[in-house]
Formats: sequence, C-alpha cells, structure tokens
Amino acid sequence: MPDTIEIAVDARGVARLTLNRPDKHNAMNAAMIAELTEAAGRLGRDPAVRAVVLTGAGASFSAGGDLAWMRAQMKADAATRAREARSLAQMLGALDAMPKPLIGRVQGQAFGGGVGLISVCDVAVGVGGAKLGLTEVRLGLIPATIGPYVIARMGAARARAVFFSGRVFDAEEAVGLGLLARSVPFDALEEAIEAEVAPYLAAAPGAVAAGKRLVAELAPSVDEAQVARSIEALVSRWEAPESAEGIAAFFDKRRPSWRE
Repeated sequence: MPDTIEIAVDARGVARLTLNRPDKHNAMNAAMIAELTEAAGRLGRDPAVRAVVLTGAGASFSAGGDLAWMRAQMKADAATRAREARSLAQMLGALDAMPKPLIGRVQGQAFGGGVGLISVCDVAVGVGGAKLGLTEVRLGLIPATIGPYVIARMGAARARAVFFSGRVFDAEEAVGLGLLARSVPFDALEEAIEAEVAPYLAAAPGAVAAGKRLVAELAPSVDEAQVARSIEALVSRWEAPESAEGIAAFFDKRRPSWRE
C-alpha cells in the first residue's frame, strides 16, 4: 500500500493518481519518487485503465523536492547524490513514457519538481491564480533533473524566461509558456478535466497508445545523454558553496548572502 500517493480507478477506467502528502504540500521525497515510478508502470500495463489524471491532495499540487530530503543530500557523497537524481529522472521518464494519456489536474501551487511533473503530462489544466515557479536558484541549485522535460514542454525560448530567474508566475502566464493548456476557476476544474478525459473514452486504447508513442518518436525527445548531463549538472551544483548557503539560509529562516 503506497504511503505517499493514492490511486483510484473508476468504472470507466479513468485512474486518479494523487500526490498525498498535503501536510508537506506534496513535496517529493525518495518514497514518493519510488511510488510514482511503480505506479506509472502498473497503470501503464493495466488494460482496464484508459486515462490517468495526476493531481495533488490539499492546497498544493507539489512544492517540488522535500527540503528535509534535499538537506540530507548536502551530507551525501557525489555517488549518492547522483543515484537520487537518477531516481527522479527515472520517475519522470516512466510517467512521460506511460502508454496512457496523462492529464494534469493542477489544483494549487507547483514549484520545482512540481513543474517537472506538469511537464510530463500530455495536457494539464490549472486553477486560476495558482502560483508556479522554478525556484531552485533561490537555494543555489538549478532545475537540472527536470530540465530536459521542462525545456521539451516549453521550448527553449519560453523556458529562458523562467528557468534560471526563480521568478514565480501564475497559471495564466503558465498557459502562455506552454506549461498549461488553460487555466480555469477552481469550481470549473473538474468539468475542465472531464472535458480532457472524455475524448479518450471514445478512442481505441491501442490507437491512443500508438499515437502517443509516435509523437515521442517524431518529436525531439529526452534521451539518456540529456538525462546524464542533467544529473552531472545537479551533482556539480550540490557541491557548490552557494547550495550549502542557500539551503542553510532557508532552514535558518534568514536571507542567503546574495540577497540584500
């Protein structure tokens, strides 16, 4: 039984995959990463599942990486850091390659790795007013492991506007960046998600899977070289003095040295 996620499949074959650490704003730790990887494989293999809706419990979609987990990385060696980064990359890859349509239901804020999760959805709808951002640079880190998927989703030109500034943007701007398909009021979110699900229930499941696979084959895709480079970049940043300062400042509730 998963501890950090919930999975429910309705009679139509629509699975709801819910990040379930609401007290931690659905921040991802090692357990959640492993459970999401396993869930992607299991749902992808289940012939009864026609579509998967990815969402979060509580007020936030996902705050990204669990900061206690990230703090532990400061004490780890390079090999351990690389192994943890690869686990995250493999989870994103498993969701991205899942042969079922993956629909993001972004019911609240999403930062860092949460933006990475949105980026591997085939389509995502967000609630109006939700805040999003690639805020890793505020801690002296970079959105490295999620980077290949974020850039593939936004395109390099649009990614440049938010990838390394740490700027927080709203759901409406996320539509313009290509991250979300649209933003809707919270009370219209379920209707919007149903509108995304419904066409798949009228389509042949095998054809849907084949179509998704063809898009991946024809479009510029995330390859092993990019994943390896992203892991290398993240490990390098973990070893930089800025990351130690940024994470320490966060836990000490003070401004890091680069902020006035």
